Amino acid sequence: MKEKLFILLCCLAGLLACHRPAPKPDPVKLQDPEVVHASVKRLTDVIVYDIFSPPVASRIYAYASLAMYEAARFGEPKYPSLTAQLHGFAPMPAPDPDKQYNFLLAGARAFQVVARKVTFSTDSLKLFEQQLYDRFHAAGIDDEVFTNSIAFGDTIGAAILARSARDNYRESRGYPRYTVDRIKGSWQPTPPDYMDAIEPYWNSIHPMVMDTCNQFQPPAANKYDISTGSRFYTEMIEVYNTGRQLSPEQRAIASFWDCNPYVMHHTGHAMFATKKITPGGHWMGIAAIASRQSKADYVRTAQAYAFTAVTLLDAFISCWDEKYRSRVIRPQTVINDLIDPKWEPLLQTPPFPEYTSGHSVISSAAAVSLTRLYGDHFAFTDTTEVEYGAGKRSFISFRQAAEEAAISRLYGGIHYRSAIENGVQQGTGLGGYIVQKIKVDAGAQLHKGDYSAK
Repeated sequence: MKEKLFILLCCLAGLLACHRPAPKPDPVKLQDPEVVHASVKRLTDVIVYDIFSPPVASRIYAYASLAMYEAARFGEPKYPSLTAQLHGFAPMPAPDPDKQYNFLLAGARAFQVVARKVTFSTDSLKLFEQQLYDRFHAAGIDDEVFTNSIAFGDTIGAAILARSARDNYRESRGYPRYTVDRIKGSWQPTPPDYMDAIEPYWNSIHPMVMDTCNQFQPPAANKYDISTGSRFYTEMIEVYNTGRQLSPEQRAIASFWDCNPYVMHHTGHAMFATKKITPGGHWMGIAAIASRQSKADYVRTAQAYAFTAVTLLDAFISCWDEKYRSRVIRPQTVINDLIDPKWEPLLQTPPFPEYTSGHSVISSAAAVSLTRLYGDHFAFTDTTEVEYGAGKRSFISFRQAAEEAAISRLYGGIHYRSAIENGVQQGTGLGGYIVQKIKVDAGAQLHKGDYSAK
């Protein structure tokens, strides 16, 4: 009888165990890096929709990504503050040791606080933010932890925005309109719409790592000289001939790295525009691919975005400083005037001076930073441009991707070779400086790599 009773009790215990609800996850330890990825992706969509220029987009990415990281990093003590190593930032607030937080949620909140302030389409961001919070609530986050995390994110976001208010961006919006120089060889607006020069005063934006905007000033551009055999003429003819005999592979490379945020199309009297990701946005996409492929946790993922974005901002400042110092004329203008009035480059020429190549500078710099985080032989397939119709390409390293991005501008017909090669040197030098100056891990260095330009 006792044996039967024991068996019956065991069966009842088993049934109760089967119907017992599963324990909820610890709300402090919800650590899905996809929250970080989704936040940056939504920001990229807003940047594309709002048609921010490449330099301005780099600033948006930098401040928003830093906000995410500076809040999220408290989830892993080994990660140091980045803003403490950058110019112009006050010390970041610290969490209250007597309170519990979900630092991923705090980072997501800080990101949104900054993103809404530095963009236009805030409704899209607000909708995404609410969906993000619903996700945390569905996972069972404690109300007190949720409130603490949101409040901490607010304080980090405010601290980041305080620096953004002092970087001269707002003041530069009121500077005089750029006046086109009519001196022979100076940049002129280009077809089809002869748009005004973009961000002629970007070198007045305060850099984050560089001491001055011209710290990595490249060699002087080739002197404008249209006599046969001169360096300028030789490079101009190379652009012309290359554009007339492009291989299918060269066309694919040029199109893949186009990254022109606003391309105008003319069909008879009809006009329409297509919007695309910026060059900086493309490299933020590569940072996403590397982070996912390496299975980085949410703090390392946030750091990869922030480190890449800071590099991009300084690279644009450095490049734009040279562009409006040298004011080199675009190949299309010279070729149409002297060689072939009907010649058109494969890609639409962007509205700013030619030297140095922005793609070359920012891609080379970003490649160095990503190498610092993920290694010198990090093979990956770049799918960033799939949604914009440009397919995907595979690379054996970040450096190889940067080199292809650089030479794509020759295939696209919008840069001379010296602007590309000197731009690579400029960006590589800047990237090397950043990775040597900024500590990304409290322990041993992750990947020293080879940061010399080749």
